[in-house]
Amino acid sequence: MHHELDSIEYASREHRQLRRRRLGKRAYIRSVHVLPSLATLGNAVCGFGAIYVSAFAMANPAAESDPWARFLAEHCFVAACYLILLAMLFDALDGRLARFARHTTDFGGQLDSLADAVSFGAAPAFLALQVFKIDGPQTVLLLSRLIWAAGALYFACALIRLARFNVSNEHGEQAHMSFLGLPSPGAAAAVVGIVLMQQDSKLLATATGSSVAWAVSYSFVAMLPPVVAAMGLLMVSQIRYRHLVNQYLRGRKSIARLIGMVALLLLFVAEPRSHRYAIGAGALIFALSAPVGWLLGRWRGARR
Repeated sequence: MHHELDSIEYASREHRQLRRRRLGKRAYIRSVHVLPSLATLGNAVCGFGAIYVSAFAMANPAAESDPWARFLAEHCFVAACYLILLAMLFDALDGRLARFARHTTDFGGQLDSLADAVSFGAAPAFLALQVFKIDGPQTVLLLSRLIWAAGALYFACALIRLARFNVSNEHGEQAHMSFLGLPSPGAAAAVVGIVLMQQDSKLLATATGSSVAWAVSYSFVAMLPPVVAAMGLLMVSQIRYRHLVNQYLRGRKSIARLIGMVALLLLFVAEPRSHRYAIGAGALIFALSAPVGWLLGRWRGARR
């Protein structure tokens, strides 16, 4: 009799412990599910901040008394670029956090696309227009409207690209090994890279008074409208782009590739300003690599 009571009490204790573990696990998972949405909202807030900082000016009364406002007014375009790059970091984190929690939902996908529309659609287009307006040459009215049209085209193409992604999106890593059309973060990185290179060359020209540096700065400004329009069209194109993270950085890699990545990071540490040119060149190479490869494939097919 006592043996049966001990068995019942032991089973009841085990059941209570198992129930507590399950409740604790559910509470932990519920708390983890919030993290992807917070990262997505961080993405959107950074994009909104980039738009706000791009329009910052010394005429703001707060810039006279607030040191942060004064700093942002003096380096508004560079700060906006780094806010967009920070939004890309949040954009990369939200998907990883969702897969870590094993909880990918349609709500998260829709929220992510809305945040991308702000950070990688509206913010880069507005930044490019502001840079051309402030640092570019004085243009006639028709040309200024064409430049505004290039920014509007980029923004519209970003919305179309994100809407198409929402319709055709599938959950899981295997479905994200490539993209149809240039991803919106890649298009934003190309615009941001040119702005960073232009601001660096302008800083050098201001410090040294070199005519060559001024010419380089103006050439980057002149590149902005065609690059913005081209990035917008590539986003809605039918050209396939590889997912660099899923194809080249996941899983086991060779020692040579690891050494190359470490050398690249050390180069950034040794020469901090070099990363601006690396971002610009890398983003443009990635954006143009797929259409160049597509054209070469068409040319080889025509020769055959």
